[in-house]
This record gives sequence, structure tokens and C-alpha cells, in this order.
Amino acid sequence: MKSPFAFSDEHPFTGKHMLIAMLCFFGVIIAVNLTMATFASQSWTGLVVRNSYVASQQYNERLAASREQAARQWQATIDYRDGSIEFKLTDKDGAPVHLTDASAEIGRPAYEAMDHEVALTYRSDGLYWAKDPLGPGVWQVAVTGNHEQGPYRIEARITVGQDEAANGIAKQ
Repeated sequence: MKSPFAFSDEHPFTGKHMLIAMLCFFGVIIAVNLTMATFASQSWTGLVVRNSYVASQQYNERLAASREQAARQWQATIDYRDGSIEFKLTDKDGAPVHLTDASAEIGRPAYEAMDHEVALTYRSDGLYWAKDPLGPGVWQVAVTGNHEQGPYRIEARITVGQDEAANGIAKQ
């Protein structure tokens, strides 16, 4: 009776064939795992805070500062146009609010390699501005500054379109 594993009567399936099949099978699995591990290590680290214990100790302070900021009822908008970040801040009556040391931390939501900070220049009517050509896609923006009533911080996500990115880079 002929073996179901034989290629032919002249070329039977041997241990060498089994070894090659196993090496190929596990080689593909190992190659895929190494590729995925490389992609994972080059993207977001998953780190939200450097020291979770210290962050937990500061939680109540940050919560109180957030409540104080919300009580001011200031209105803020963050936009991106012509290769520039624009941030506008007004009080509850629409009057401009002037912050000192205003800056914006900008980066991708899940990719730390592109994180950077830019200083915002006060223009007028509560408008702050900084030239910062960004590529297309989603960006996380956190604006911070100081005011006599206390520190100010706001975070937002902006989406830069393909046309906006091309215009911003061309107009540097």
C-alpha cells in the first residue's frame, strides 16, 4: 500500500522534508512577531505619566485648578490655518484674555516622536499665533499659559487636511 505522505514512490516524505516544513512554518510566525514587535516599539510607548504615584498625589490639585478655570467661563478656540496654530481666548463677556508665557504642546495622539512645543505670540483681541507647519492627520494640542487669576490649560484635537498641510508647508 502506498503511503499518503509520499510524494511518489521514488521520492518519499522523509524526516528532512518534515524539518524543512517545520522550519518554514515557525520561521513565518517568528518573522511576523518580530515585525509586529518592531512596529510597536517604534510607535507609542503607552506611557501616559512618568511616575503614576506622583501623578496620583497631584490629582486633587489639578482637579481644583480645573474647577477654578471652569468657573471663569472663558471661551477658547484652537484652529489651524495656513501653516499656523491659532488660539483665541475670551472671557465670558467676549473681552480678550491676555496670558503670559503662552505655549502649545503639539503632537500626534499616539506617537511621541513628533511631540514638540511652540511659543504662542499674542496678536490682538485674545488671539495667539505660532507658525508651525504640520502634516495631514490628527494632532493633539495643549495650550498653557499664566494669568493673574491662575494658570490656564486647554487640550483639543485638530485635524489637518491634505490641502491645509500642503499650504502650510509651501508658505514657510
